[in-house]
Amino acid sequence: MTPCSESRKEATSPIPFLSSKKISKIGTWNVRTMFEANKAAQIARERRAYNITVLGLCETRWTQSGQVRLNTGEMILYSGHEEEDAHHTEGVAFMLSHEAQNAFISWEAAGPRIIYASFKTKKENIKLNIIQCYAPTNDKDEETKEDLYNKLQTLCDKLKEKDMTILMGDLNAKIGSDNSGYEEVMGRQGLGKMNENGEMLADFCAFNNMIIGGSVFPHRRIHKATWVSPDHRTENQIDHICIGRKFRRSMQDVRVQRGADAASDHHLVLARMKMKLKKREVKRSTRTQYNVDFLKDRLTTGTFRLTVRNKYEALQDLLEEGNMDIDTQWQQIKEMWTSTCSEVLGKKKYQQKDWISADTLNKVQVRKEKKGAINNSRTRAAKATAQEEYTEANRAVKSSVKTDKANFIEDLAKEAEDASAQGNMKQLYEITRKLAGKYKRTDRPIKDKNGNVLTSDEDQLKRWREHFKELLKRPPPQNPPDITPAEEVLQINCERPSKA
Repeated sequence: MTPCSESRKEATSPIPFLSSKKISKIGTWNVRTMFEANKAAQIARERRAYNITVLGLCETRWTQSGQVRLNTGEMILYSGHEEEDAHHTEGVAFMLSHEAQNAFISWEAAGPRIIYASFKTKKENIKLNIIQCYAPTNDKDEETKEDLYNKLQTLCDKLKEKDMTILMGDLNAKIGSDNSGYEEVMGRQGLGKMNENGEMLADFCAFNNMIIGGSVFPHRRIHKATWVSPDHRTENQIDHICIGRKFRRSMQDVRVQRGADAASDHHLVLARMKMKLKKREVKRSTRTQYNVDFLKDRLTTGTFRLTVRNKYEALQDLLEEGNMDIDTQWQQIKEMWTSTCSEVLGKKKYQQKDWISADTLNKVQVRKEKKGAINNSRTRAAKATAQEEYTEANRAVKSSVKTDKANFIEDLAKEAEDASAQGNMKQLYEITRKLAGKYKRTDRPIKDKNGNVLTSDEDQLKRWREHFKELLKRPPPQNPPDITPAEEVLQINCERPSKA
């Protein structure tokens, strides 16, 4: 790593351009695993409870990279091991709210430990760049640590200096309260003593003119510790949120939220930011789908035919007058069909049934209350008792989720049998895909020829254009085939067809 004395950029004065009445919350959380049934929904519930705009997640243990949308509307961007037979380890992700999705520009998956996303702000020509990182533990070899920080530096070099950049995640770095030599990088509000990972983080922040937010704002010790050992005797501050120095005034506070529960030994770290994201203009498809399955009912089919006949008779009189050009005629006929479909059939709504029962949700709430009892315990004996009760509550949640999943699959199997008996092959195939394990539609990012992920709309369109250009505009073959001409020339009428 480059020593902290060799700064890559000149320090500039803080720019409070994002100062506004709008307070956005950005958080980071090591959730230990999302490779469990309903774990993503539990995390989404906590995101809504704390009204977090962008939530960074560590140790998701999802493989490959892509994006998926939950039933509740959140979008998850995730990055993990790309190998097909990879183990479910490490992994990072972003969970975006509706506001963040509207301002979302692009993202990049940089392996199982780094993910990056960019958003549009109210300030013109200035973007918000967020890097979520899951660093190796302090006992890992030096080569692994250096490789991570080299990747982070390569990513930061590609970002523009004028943009607002935030680095956050489980960095496994203890920075301590002694900021000697790092006065411009951190404050004196850290916990414990700086370890080797803490020095690497401090050097990286000094080289990139960043400030470790958790070391600046004074809080009680319980609101600084981000990780608690299983015996609840050791507490460390190893999850951090760092921001560029010139945007320091936009960060209002950084503290731990111990009330958030996802069955993890890490606490949620939340930063309050004075900033406002701007909705990005995106061209969306205006195509409307209707409930054509209703036409299988004879009564509905009769009503549909009668409505079309009445509207067509009224339209026929206008067409016979001959005062409308071809475009106007097409618009009138199109309006006739769309209005009839809207009145008789109605628009098709895509709603996926939530298979989690109310009993399971109650048990999740009980588990959250048990975590509150752990946090409020004053003695070791009381804390140990509360921990046992929490473990039992967590075991009950997992058992209940497994039962709900089994019931959900059984209900799908019954629906498949009914669809097969009725001859509804479309519904049968949809249920079969769900039973095969594809509960969510996952969008895989497009890659270029070198294997790099393309996440922006412009880059993806260029790649599709390049693909079809190579596919359809191939050069003529060097050895053209020898085709024997036809013995008899067919007389084909190529004149303009008549109305008859």
